[in-house]
Amino acid sequence: MDRLIDPHHPIHDIIRRRWSPRAFDPNRAVEPVKLRSCFEAARWAPSSNNEQPWAFIVATKDRPDEFARSLSCLVDRNQSWARHAPVLIIGVASLAFARNSKRNTHALYDLGAAVAFLTIEATAQGLALHQMAGFLPDKARETFSIPESFEPVVEIALGYRGHPDTLPEDLRQREMTPTTRKPITDFVFEGHWSQTAEWARG
Repeated sequence: MDRLIDPHHPIHDIIRRRWSPRAFDPNRAVEPVKLRSCFEAARWAPSSNNEQPWAFIVATKDRPDEFARSLSCLVDRNQSWARHAPVLIIGVASLAFARNSKRNTHALYDLGAAVAFLTIEATAQGLALHQMAGFLPDKARETFSIPESFEPVVEIALGYRGHPDTLPEDLRQREMTPTTRKPITDFVFEGHWSQTAEWARG
């Protein structure tokens, strides 16, 4: 099900097509060639000093034990629907620069950029993904032996869209409700804080 957004200003069609479904087709695996392209896109995201302070722990349905371990790192509410996605991904950020071990204060920002690139490529490949803050970082750290110098930040469900009728009623309604966003005049300023940029009003 495509759910095109209605932007106030022209944007690329890939961005118009991107949204975060919870209904995934449990019977359709993501082809390895598409997975490789998604992570190749993440590879080329910008980062402070080209540090690339990200890592991804990927679990696919064809490795049931690993998938179950990744699923267990989600809160129960997210497990209820994410179990149908064919791929689960835990995004991790390095908290220190590799070259000098100093604290990398931009690591979370850079991981976000990598996930954004991954998201755009996934959308271009006909895939959908849902990023979740509702996961258990400490459990992820223990389950996958993530070093202390790395921070588990997000878990992502990736796959092909399924039918909303497979969801509980409350989530099905959310799946069918159009996405909304604040207008750019609410967050694009010039001169000083909260003064809307004049050109943003066009």
